[in-house]
Amino acid sequence: MDLRYDVAGVGPTLVLVHGVTDRRQTWTPVLEQLTPSRRVVTVDLPGHGESARLADGDDVLGQLLEELSGFVRSVTPAGERPHIAGNSLGGWLALAMAARGEVASATALSPAGFYVNHADKRRAALTFRTFRGLVQVMGPQMPKVMSLKGLRYPSLAAFYGHPSRVPYENAVINANSLATNALMDRVMEATFDRPCASVPVVPVTVAWGRRDMILPVYQARRVRRVFPQARVMVLPGIGHVPMTDDPDLISMILLGGSFAPTQISPG
Repeated sequence: MDLRYDVAGVGPTLVLVHGVTDRRQTWTPVLEQLTPSRRVVTVDLPGHGESARLADGDDVLGQLLEELSGFVRSVTPAGERPHIAGNSLGGWLALAMAARGEVASATALSPAGFYVNHADKRRAALTFRTFRGLVQVMGPQMPKVMSLKGLRYPSLAAFYGHPSRVPYENAVINANSLATNALMDRVMEATFDRPCASVPVVPVTVAWGRRDMILPVYQARRVRRVFPQARVMVLPGIGHVPMTDDPDLISMILLGGSFAPTQISPG
């Protein structure tokens, strides 16, 4: 497919994958820290940002995974094994590629797919749909409404631990995408079967924001049932889309660095 992407930096290839209704620019806050030592590839998933829409089909996650897998192969220099990181839906895709042995390592930030039961999954879908409904009700007045901090910050609180750090322009673009993205309902209805690792162990890191209201932090305790080798951390003060909340911390995680004592591993 025609996927829009950007490449910056030098070093081992690191592909960054956004979540549902998001876009590749969501990674901008961490690029300055990553590009001195990584060749960073940011991509718009099918049906997101500037990429072409995804064809109709029953297995939307399978389609996204195959498109992303082919894309990663195409942008990785010959003879190199890429690293991958993703947020939310992108985290699930990154872990699925790790389970298939297609990457050198995978990092997932609040990945989808670790719901405790069906009701937990429906709660996450309802949260997305509720906020989409609110944005749709605003209609053409949405940019004006979002210009008011007293309304903008609460509307972003489910997604960000620090809504005040999200630029107004980004908030408007994200709200419009939430209201219009044609793929969201298909993703919300997907089963999110947990990847089954059937290959030699690939290093996996999973970091979860304690302020995540979309995929609450209790889901992090289920990661090691699928990836027993995973390094799992809970990040105080961090929300569902963490790159804006604390770029330095998220960059450190993406680079595989050391961590402060406030990062804990759930049992």
